[in-house]
Order: sequence, then C-alpha cells, then structure tokens
Amino acid sequence: MRRSRVVLPVLFAVFVFLGLSALLARGLTASSRERGDVLELVRAQARGDAAAVLAELPACRREPACAQTVRDRVRRLERRGDVQLLTYTPSTRLALTRKVGTGRVAWRAGNGRPVVQCVRVRREGPLTGGSVELLSVSAPIAGDGSCGV
Repeated sequence: MRRSRVVLPVLFAVFVFLGLSALLARGLTASSRERGDVLELVRAQARGDAAAVLAELPACRREPACAQTVRDRVRRLERRGDVQLLTYTPSTRLALTRKVGTGRVAWRAGNGRPVVQCVRVRREGPLTGGSVELLSVSAPIAGDGSCGV
C-alpha cells in the first residue's frame, strides 16, 4: 500500500516529463526544418530555377501575380557557384501552435555579393502538427536591412 503511494506519482511525473520533452524536441526541430527549406529555396534562386522556387512556395504558386513576381525575381537573382547560407534568423524560435512570421536570410553564390531577403513562414507547433510552409520571399533588401515584422 505504501509503495503504490510513491510509485504512482513518480510514474506520473516521468510520463509528464517524457511527454513535454517530446513536444519540445518536436518544436525545436521545426527551426532546423525551416532553415533547410529556406536553403533549398535560395539554391533554386541561384540556379535560376523558378519552378523549384515555386515548389517551395505552394501558397505563392497558387496566386498568378505572386508566381509571376517570383519568376521575374529569380531571373535577376541567378548566380554562379556554390550557395552559402551566411545567416538565417528564423521566423520564430518556438511555436507551440500555428504561427506566421518572417525570417531573414543572407546568402551568396560563389564569390558574389551577399543577397539578403525576407521569407514569410507559417509554422505549426508540436500541438498542431509540426509542419513548416514557406509562404513568400521578398526582393533583395539592403545588407543591414530589417524584415520589420
């Protein structure tokens, strides 16, 4: 009888700890997934592959004006060389539920000048599915420019 008074609360505490740890881990991996998606997006821009950029931006692909803007922008951003991600500031550190935010990416291809852009992102937290969707990408901004959200 005495042992169950101790074992049950300990088991409950362990269960709660493991559950919260799993949710936190899932939420934190979304930042890594977001960064990877943005890297694929800028690599496609550097290659001049508008179709691949639009594949990374499904919401934009469905809007003709947005898709045309992306195609025009990709033509201007085509660069030679390996793409380097110089910095990436994610749209949010941790989202427990759905959150839309803006990330800031600085990249360059080869020995070219850096390109800085803002990326609009919808993130689902671990409580709402954990997915990441890139919504749009801005024209290049000044190197010290802010994405001002």
